[in-house]
Amino acid sequence: MKLFTKNMIILVVVVVLAIVPLFIARGAEFGGADGQAEEAIMELNANYTPWFKALWEPPSGEIESLLFALQAAVGSGFVFYYIGYSKGKQVSNKREEA
Repeated sequence: MKLFTKNMIILVVVVVLAIVPLFIARGAEFGGADGQAEEAIMELNANYTPWFKALWEPPSGEIESLLFALQAAVGSGFVFYYIGYSKGKQVSNKREEA
């Protein structure tokens, strides 16, 4: 099987995995763990007051999502840069030994 064909199959599988849940859970609310934790705490103790306040509150949920995605992208960039650097260093060391 050619590399292009394998890549296209993987791409189709990824797209299907990303889109199918949107149709299966139509009308569902995709909330984060923060909201669920807050609800659980209020259910257990209605008089609870948070001991820490955020330094800055994003103006909207979209901006908050954007910042979260940006944080994830930068973090994964560092991780995969290190993996690529380590692999390149390993290949370079093997060539020098040979």
